[in-house]
Parts: sequence; C-alpha cells; structure tokens
Amino acid sequence: MAAEFKLPELGENVETGTVVKILVSKGDEIKKDQAIMELETEKALLEVPSNIGGVIKEILVKEGDEVKVGQTLLVLDGAVEEKKETKREPREEKEDKPEEKEKKKEPPEEKKEKPAEEARQPVAPARPTERKEIAPAAPSTRRFAREIGIDINTVPGSGPGGRISIEDVKAFAKQINQQKAAPAAAFTGIPAEPLPDFTKWGEVEHKPMNKIRQATAKHLSFAWATIPHVTQFDKADITELEKLRKQYGKKVEAAGGKLTVTSILLKIISAALKVFPQFNASIDMAKSEIIYKKYYHIGIAVDTEHGLLVPVIRNVDRKNIIELSVELTQVAEKARNRKLSLDDMQGGNFSISNLGGIGGTAFTPVVNAPEVAILGISRGQMEPIYLNGNFEPRLMLPLSLSYDHRLIDGADAARFLRWVAEAIEQPFRIVLEG
Repeated sequence: MAAEFKLPELGENVETGTVVKILVSKGDEIKKDQAIMELETEKALLEVPSNIGGVIKEILVKEGDEVKVGQTLLVLDGAVEEKKETKREPREEKEDKPEEKEKKKEPPEEKKEKPAEEARQPVAPARPTERKEIAPAAPSTRRFAREIGIDINTVPGSGPGGRISIEDVKAFAKQINQQKAAPAAAFTGIPAEPLPDFTKWGEVEHKPMNKIRQATAKHLSFAWATIPHVTQFDKADITELEKLRKQYGKKVEAAGGKLTVTSILLKIISAALKVFPQFNASIDMAKSEIIYKKYYHIGIAVDTEHGLLVPVIRNVDRKNIIELSVELTQVAEKARNRKLSLDDMQGGNFSISNLGGIGGTAFTPVVNAPEVAILGISRGQMEPIYLNGNFEPRLMLPLSLSYDHRLIDGADAARFLRWVAEAIEQPFRIVLEG
C-alpha cells in the first residue's frame, strides 16, 4: 500500500525549513522514527524522522528546497503504520453520533440559518446557548481546541451543517494570533527605502540570507522597534577573580568544562535576578501586565559561522559553577555544530553576550525580547586604579547592561549592574544576598 509522508509540525511558530541533506535514497527500506533528512529552520538544524515505515518509492524534494509543514516529502510502498491511522476515523465517527442525534433534534429552519449566521459573525454573543453546548465537532477536535486554549463554541465550522474540523480550529487560532500581533507589527512595518543600483559603481555579488540570519534580522528589528532601549555601563575589578579562575581552572577542565568569566557570571546573574525580580520578568502591553518568573533560565549568545545563536542554560540557580562551566562548554559546541534543537533556544529570562575574546571596550547589546535585559561583556584591561592612597594596576572588566525602559528605571539598572560588579569583586555577596 502506497502512503505519503508529510512534513510534521516542527515547533512553535515554525512553518518552513530548508532541506540541507537527504539521508535516504529511492528504493531504501526505512523504519518508523528513522531520520530521513536534515532540515534547517530559523534557529536550528533538525533531523526529520518518518512516522511511517516502508520502501521509498519516490522522493519529492531535493537539497536546497524550501518546504512547508504539511508538504509531501516522500511516497512509500508497503507503509504499515499508515493503517493504524485509518482505523481511528470510524471510532471518532461513532463517538460523534450522540452529537449528530442532538443536531437532528433541532428545527430544520434553525439548521439552515445558523451556518450562514456564523459565517457572518463567528463569535456573536447572540447565538443561542443550546447551540454552543452542542457545537458540532469530533471529540478529537474538541480535545485539540482545549489543548491550545480555544473555545470550541467560538470556532466557525466549514463542514456540512457548520461541522468544525481541526483545520477550522487551527485557522481560527491563527487569526487570533495575527490580530494580537498586529499592533506590534505596526512598529516594524516601515517600508524599506529602495536601494540604488550598486553595479553603476563596480562589481557586486548577491547572496541569499540563510535561515539563521533571516531570523536574527527579523527578531532584532522587532526588538529594537518595540523596546525603548537604554544601556548602563560599569566596570568590575576582576584582578582577584582572575587569580581564582586560574587556580581552579584545572579542576573544571577535569570535569569536562572550561572555567570562564561567562560561566562565573551565569551564577552571579541568577543570584542578581532574585534580588532584582523586575529583571526576571516580561511585559505584556496588551494586558497591561508584568509577568514575574519564578525560574532562572539564562541565554548565552554564541558566535558561529552560520550566525548568532542563543542557547539557554536552565535552572542556573540550582547548579554550581563547575556544572555550569561543563554545560556551557557543551551547548556552545552544539551551537557551532548546528546540533541545537528549538527547545534548546527557548524559555530564557535574561541573556549574556561576551565579546571579550574578540576585543572592544564597550558595546550596546540589543534586548532579546520578550526578555527585558541583557548583559554585554567586553575585554578586560589593566588600568591604574586609585586604592589606599596609591595608583595600582588592576584588571578591569567593562560591563554593558541594556534594558527595557518600559519596565526598568535607570536607577534600578544602575543598582543591578553595581550589584553584579560588586559580586564579581566580592563573591561572598552571592551567598549573603543571592
């Protein structure tokens, strides 16, 4: 029996991807859950597994193709798993029969009028209560609507007699999301200024953006356009910290990590977020609410040859610096090898971007929405610092804190960054206050 394998859901708000590598060939026999191709989405390189097994009769895409969720990728012969899916349909129809009976009890005139009435005004409050209670939909459709937070009674059905399908629920949910996003989109909807013909002045080369660069451009444009950015600068004396870092570096290496300023700052920032909870929050302008988070997940910006990636270290407050150093080493390696999953880059509360290994004295990082702050680290330099009546050479680390001024005031940002700087200089402060 021939069956089609279609691209499944890839993740939240991910609808397309680019085929990077096809892992199977025509005539191959594959098993269920076997990886058939590698797909590049906006932020990750994913292996796509087949949900059916069989012999590949036809491959309908090639490397470099852009594919969409629901698009047919393969045709297989002898697909056993597909039979299991077809057996579910009659069961759902049987479960629907009590509802169909209820529908038949309605007056004929009401049955004819309501679909047209719903088409004109899907969520009109004037609809009869009885009609809401018996919205025509299969149990699986009701369950799906419930799981994504949609009231099945507000969904207009496209089937016979206004019957609601899962596709109707998806379309309705998408419409709601687009309406919610409309105000924010207005900020980034400025038409691009037409470019001149650069070939008039010399030779040029056109290269398409990869998925990561496209996603970065869109996300940062949105963040810059919607968040009123302010950046606070400070410096921390890391002379003593550097001695400790070198002293314990071998122990961390033995555990499989590398003791860096970033891994130490992970622990310091998680403590600071407890002292200053407004930095561990998000702002919902649509509802005029502030969402305070009770967990501590921190994103780390990683520079790769494919673009900027921000994997998230979770539950930082529950891990010691050795554990954080090992995990940071691992996720940075995954990022550079394009092995991060979408889940690896979601759920962050605060971000750290360290450019000290490259250089620079300071920079203004862009807040990674929906977070409200990001810490930038530049290269440490020896400076003459006046201490105890004398100038002494001290290793000073430049810090840059960008924040969302809608939620965070300048004085709060200055206190936060000073607390972080003093925690770097006096690590006991983490134990004392964090």
